[in-house]
Amino acid sequence: MDGKAGAVMQAILHDYWRSSASYRVRIGLNLLGLPYRSVSVDLLGGDQRGADYLARNPQGLVPALEIDGVILTQSLAILEYLNETHAAGWLGSASLEKARIRALAYAIAMEVHPVCNLRVARYAVSLGGTTLEDWMKHFIRDGLADFEAMLAQNRRPSQYCHGGVVSLADICLVPQVYNATRWNVDMAEFPKTAAIAARLEILEAFADAHPDRASPQS
Repeated sequence: MDGKAGAVMQAILHDYWRSSASYRVRIGLNLLGLPYRSVSVDLLGGDQRGADYLARNPQGLVPALEIDGVILTQSLAILEYLNETHAAGWLGSASLEKARIRALAYAIAMEVHPVCNLRVARYAVSLGGTTLEDWMKHFIRDGLADFEAMLAQNRRPSQYCHGGVVSLADICLVPQVYNATRWNVDMAEFPKTAAIAARLEILEAFADAHPDRASPQS
């Protein structure tokens, strides 16, 4: 029998070290212990608009994950695929639990992140009336204030965003807190959020996914 038969091909993650969406997927892969090879897509250099990359992801966004013989895009879709195919438990089990976890994850990934996407923020700045830092601080701060209020609705003690098990919401939270710190948002305004993030950041899967470790210069 051919020794290569049935061999599992290593996943390939096309990402950019500072991309929040890429950061999420790195965390997810690490949590599952799935080995992968990272291929840098230099967003500042315009690699995402090259023909080769657009063939993988027509949106010209990162990340794109080559796994199981297919190419997946959009970080939340990738994470839900990994959750389902590896029984990760990132969404819990009960319907209400899933709805709450998704609401927390979406509050970051679908509300804060799109407005603070670099291409959106740069376009806003080009119209005048604001600076890049002011734009980022305004929308990140507002988004985290909403997130803090959502966390406060859960009156039960909770180690992470939803209970004591890492969820999709936690995977989305840590990259956003990284951005908040990068743009000088005072996390002391959001004690629940900051405390959860601090507990997550020391977990190996999260620490190993940090942009400082994913940077091409690291």
